[in-house]
Amino acid sequence: MAADGLPSEILAEILSRLPVKSLLRFRSTSKSLKSLIDSHNFTNLHLKNSLNFNIILRHNSDLYQLHFPNLTKSIIPLNLPFSTNIDPFTLNSTVALIGSCNGLLAIYNGPFAFTHPNDATEITIWNPDTRKHRIIPFLPLPIPNILESENIDRVGLCIYGFGFDPLTGDYKLLGISWLGSLQNCFYDSHVRLFSSKTNSWKIIPTMPYAIVYAQAMGVFVENSIHWIMSKNLDGSDPCLIVAFNLTLEIFNEVPLPAEIGGEVVNSSRSFDLEVAVLGECLCMIVNYETTKIDVWVMKEYGCRDSWCKHFTLVKSRCSLRLKSFRPLGYSSDGCKVLLEIDCKKLVWFDLKNEQVVYVEGIPNLDEAMFCVGSLVPPSFPVDSCWKKENRTRKSKRRYFFSDYPSFCFV
Repeated sequence: MAADGLPSEILAEILSRLPVKSLLRFRSTSKSLKSLIDSHNFTNLHLKNSLNFNIILRHNSDLYQLHFPNLTKSIIPLNLPFSTNIDPFTLNSTVALIGSCNGLLAIYNGPFAFTHPNDATEITIWNPDTRKHRIIPFLPLPIPNILESENIDRVGLCIYGFGFDPLTGDYKLLGISWLGSLQNCFYDSHVRLFSSKTNSWKIIPTMPYAIVYAQAMGVFVENSIHWIMSKNLDGSDPCLIVAFNLTLEIFNEVPLPAEIGGEVVNSSRSFDLEVAVLGECLCMIVNYETTKIDVWVMKEYGCRDSWCKHFTLVKSRCSLRLKSFRPLGYSSDGCKVLLEIDCKKLVWFDLKNEQVVYVEGIPNLDEAMFCVGSLVPPSFPVDSCWKKENRTRKSKRRYFFSDYPSFCFV
């Protein structure tokens, strides 16, 4: 029995609905509450029942936290958990959100384009609610010293994806680095996989694809990390959705809807493709440059016939000078979708009347990402049944956590 007379199972169920901030206060009130809240089972139960979501915003090298769906509350500045002396304001250096899973954020600090294999970088897995973090071991890039190379048009690049393998209970970080040439489409890629359990990197056989959007971090859905890729960067091959399965540790192609698949093959890149996750579904954004943007969702992962065109934003009906957008999540009633517009603003899109309304009081931003409130520490093995960051029941809200904004490499 709990100290207040409630059975411990009932008390745990009640507490598991509370935000992390309240639980951290309660754990200091008694030894029994501290023991309960710190337990492995309660951490999993809280993750399963959590209704507390935040949006993590980045502007330049600063991070902020905003409660969702009540976007009128004040924005809370966050202190970055990096330990190195990398200056985020130096030329070619950036802070980026890699991904979000089970309340953990993977954050990158360092240069975007590399000239030396040992260019200083740091990746941290961080719980922004508990402020606990873990530094990922540094991984030198398998590229030569470009500054000493005769091929001065070459550039070294690297992107990442972050997710959870439910079979082994392991958080994994996939790094794809390559040495490329902007003039002749030379592309030499290398793939490494970090395991939180072993605290080490290992080599994955080189993938037979090239990243289309060079600064796009991977999108985690259904045990896989996704990118838009092509078999050749010279434009002769169509764009594909390529997934890396964290359990099998292999790449595979995700089938496109028949309508889009035909357009991809028969057109010369008349539109751009991007991937995201909306609710529990893989989401594909099809951006026709001058006319409209279609948003598709794959209701049954891996099944081509389950693709459904969810909504369309016609550019001529929008007062915004819209170049691109990324869906972030649904409103409480499910009638509106929160969008990140051109990596600068947040807006609500009404699914019924197709109207766009700015979210007031939000400064310009560079990227936004959803993160569920959780007690999960960076090295904590989560039960497979509670694996999903965006897990929802039909009676609950549907949410999405976004990936990093995309910039075309070609």
